[in-house]
Amino acid sequence: MAKSFLNVLFELFSNIKMNVEPILTFLKSLKFVSSLKKNTMSKTILITGAASGFGKIAAFDLAKKGHKVIATTQVYPQMSDLIREANEQGINLTVDKLDVTSQRDVDYILKKYDDIDILISNAGIMEGGPIAEQPVDIIRSMFEVNVFGALNLAQGFIKKFVEKKKGGKIVFTSSMGGLWTVPYVAAYCASKHALESIAEGLRTELAPFNIKIATCNPGVFGTGFNDRGVDSIFHWYDPKINFTPESAFDGAAESLAHQLDPLSMAEVIVNVALDDESHFRNVHPKETEEFVKQLQADAWTAKS
Repeated sequence: MAKSFLNVLFELFSNIKMNVEPILTFLKSLKFVSSLKKNTMSKTILITGAASGFGKIAAFDLAKKGHKVIATTQVYPQMSDLIREANEQGINLTVDKLDVTSQRDVDYILKKYDDIDILISNAGIMEGGPIAEQPVDIIRSMFEVNVFGALNLAQGFIKKFVEKKKGGKIVFTSSMGGLWTVPYVAAYCASKHALESIAEGLRTELAPFNIKIATCNPGVFGTGFNDRGVDSIFHWYDPKINFTPESAFDGAAESLAHQLDPLSMAEVIVNVALDDESHFRNVHPKETEEFVKQLQADAWTAKS
C-alpha cells in the first residue's frame, strides 16, 4: 500500500540524527488533523430499529453531528412519531419504513439507498420465558428478526460495498446475552449467539474487501426493551399449566428497577460506527465485560 506524504516525511525525519523534535511534533499534529478530518467527514448511515431506544438516540446524535442519517422503523405509526420528534428537536434526518423480516421492505430499502457508508443493524426483539417450555413459534420469530433479518439486510449492503469497491462498515447491536446465557431468556440469547458467529465470520471473510464489522454488546439498559421482554412471558405462561414455578420470575421486577441510562450505550454505538479502527467487540459498561469474561472462564469447569 502506498504511504501518504505525511507518513513518508514522518519516517524521514525520525531517521535523521539531529534535533528535529519540533518538526516531528508538527508532523504528528498534521497526521492527527488529517485523521480527524477523515473520521469526521459526513457519512451516510442507515439505522434499523430506530423507533426507540439505542437506535433512536444514536440516529439523533449522528444527525446532530452532521451525518446523513436514514432512520428506519418497523411500522408506519413509528415513522410518524419519529418524524414528529425529529422536527420538534430541529433534527434533520430521513425516516423510512423497514421491517427486516419483510423481503419487500428490504428490496425497497436496498434500491432506494444505494450508496450508504455504514449500516447500524439495531433492530431486534426479545421474548422471555423458560426455554424448556417456551413455544417454538415465539423462538422462531426472534430468530427471524435477530438473525435472519439482520443477515439478509447485511448481505444486501455487503454486495453493494463490494460492487462499488469503496469498503464500508456494519455495526450489529448484539447483547451481553450473545456472550453468555441469561436464565429465562435463553432463546433470545441463542439468537444473539448466532448473530455473534455471523459477525465474526463476516469480519474475517470481508477483510479483503475493506469492509469492517463490529458488534456492540449492551448490559442492562432502560430502553423499555428488557421490560417488554419480561412482559412477553406472561402472554403465554400459565402457572396452572406450565411446570416452571411462578417464583422463578420473582427477581425480574427488582432487576428492571436498576437499569442503566441508555445514553452511554448509544454513545458507544455512535463511536464504534464512526471509528475506522474500533474494536470488533464492544461490551458496555466495563463491569459487564468483566462479568461476562468471568462467566466464560467458569463455564470450562462447570458441572453438567
